[in-house]
Order: sequence, then C-alpha cells, then structure tokens
Amino acid sequence: MAFDPVKEITLFHDAINRLDYKMIEDYFAEDATYVSNGVGSLSGRDEIMTAFRKYFDDYPDQTAFNTLVERVSPLAGRAVWSVRATHSKTGKPLVREGEETITFNEEGRVTRVDVKDYQAF
Repeated sequence: MAFDPVKEITLFHDAINRLDYKMIEDYFAEDATYVSNGVGSLSGRDEIMTAFRKYFDDYPDQTAFNTLVERVSPLAGRAVWSVRATHSKTGKPLVREGEETITFNEEGRVTRVDVKDYQAF
C-alpha cells in the first residue's frame, strides 16, 4: 500500500491533540528539523520534543482543527489549521491560524516541519 501523507498528517495531528508524547516522538526522525516563525529552527527529535513539552505546559488546553490537509508530493503534505488555547499561567488566550508542510522519509517518520503562522503570535 502506498504511503499517504494526508493520512499520516491527520494521525500525527491527532496525537498532538491528545498530547500523546510517545506517539509524537515516534513520528519524528532522529535528525528531524522543525521550522516555525514562532519558535525559530529546531534540530533533532530531542530538541523538538523539549519545545513541544514546554509549549504544552504553557498551553495544555489547546484545541487545533485542520481546515485542509492535502498531498504535495508522495512523501509530503500541507495542512491549514487553526488553534485556540489559554496560557496556563497568565490566562491570556492564544488564537493562531496558519499552515505547515510536513515531509516524511521512506519509513514514514517526519523529517521536516515548516510552519507558517498567518499572524504573529
């Protein structure tokens, strides 16, 4: 069966919404790169997971919704999403909308995530 980046992005985002850190970590290749105008450039699964844990400590109630997930190549897809959350310490609401392109390797692990927020947060 052919690799389906749309299906894998959907499963990956579901793991994030459930805060299933084990599954999130398993998705990332050891040498993955995560680039976002919010966090900058992160290199390697360990650095990415540290940033994920810090973010979700700050925003544990995040809800995210994909409005579009599409294939852009056999091993990559693009998701358009919106996020709502509240900062755990300040109570300040967070509203984000953006898109990301996720690239996978032949084993189905995420090798690169490029996030583009539509507004600065």
